[in-house]
Amino acid sequence: MKKTVKFTALAAASTLAISMVGIVVAPASLAAAAKPKVCLALDTGGIDDHSFNASAWAGAQSVASKATVSYVVADANNPDYTGEVKSLVDAKCNLIIGVGFLITSAIDAAAVANPTIKFAQVDDPGLVNGKAVPNLRGLTFATNQSAFVAGYLAAGYSKTGKVATYGGINIPPVSIYMDGFARGVAYYNAQKGTKVTVLGWDTAKQDGTFVGGFSDSNKALQISKNFEQQGADVIFPVAGGLENATAGESVTSGKSVTIGVDSDMWGQVTDPKVKAVILNSVTKGVGASVAAVITDTVKGKFSNVQYVGTLANKGTGLAGFHDLAKKVPAKLQQELRALASSISAGAVDVTK
Repeated sequence: MKKTVKFTALAAASTLAISMVGIVVAPASLAAAAKPKVCLALDTGGIDDHSFNASAWAGAQSVASKATVSYVVADANNPDYTGEVKSLVDAKCNLIIGVGFLITSAIDAAAVANPTIKFAQVDDPGLVNGKAVPNLRGLTFATNQSAFVAGYLAAGYSKTGKVATYGGINIPPVSIYMDGFARGVAYYNAQKGTKVTVLGWDTAKQDGTFVGGFSDSNKALQISKNFEQQGADVIFPVAGGLENATAGESVTSGKSVTIGVDSDMWGQVTDPKVKAVILNSVTKGVGASVAAVITDTVKGKFSNVQYVGTLANKGTGLAGFHDLAKKVPAKLQQELRALASSISAGAVDVTK
């Protein structure tokens, strides 16, 4: 399997960094004697995907003074997740973090086979055959909560009465966003007596419009154009870096605005024209969860208790309106804040 390996300055200090003998950190005395070796197994796209890979790596770098951190990236043309994870086991990593739902099976198998190594998996509860594993922690996110708020926003902002969403692949970490978004639009309609239509997702069938991956920008662009032709003026792409294709179409056509996903899209782009068409972003606290599990490992407090990021604990949320703040009515912004509070308090069910 072809892999790319990169290190922080700490890891690069030794040409033997990737093969140095690992130390399983448990007692605080060992943590003080040597920094644990933390390795991220990333999906295709790399750390420059402006999405979950980038967020995970940023989280690891934020605590790089506490641990030696590095990553490998799956080959986009021939991803071999089992081989990718095995390379990190062979490298004697103390903590291996899988980033990307498709890596889950490889992480699960490795955790069971290597009980002295600690593992964590983004976008999975960390269960193997429905059971918890002592050395495996799941890092999950209730992104349907924040996507629900984004759906309400999209419905309230739309002038055409049509909004849209599409995904990379129909897998739980993607569909949870799309479903929350559609239900948020439905909630707006119920509250306001309106009939805003959602293109790209059917809540009953739990299916919709998908690119088929996370790298085909041409297909993402065509999907965005099709949505605009059908009248959608707010588009929510749940396809990692492919959100850039949608935002580019928003700039070119002037017919829509884009809602980013995973991280604050507005902060990821530099072109002011693109910034001007980003309505908001639905964020997932991947970086914070990665930093937390690394910190716990350093302190000898690693736990297999599942992490769940919510609106209440700021593990998910909306990034902000930035350039479009003045175009979002103050009343709508107030309603969004109230809705988020109601969801956090359990007063609004985002699954119905």
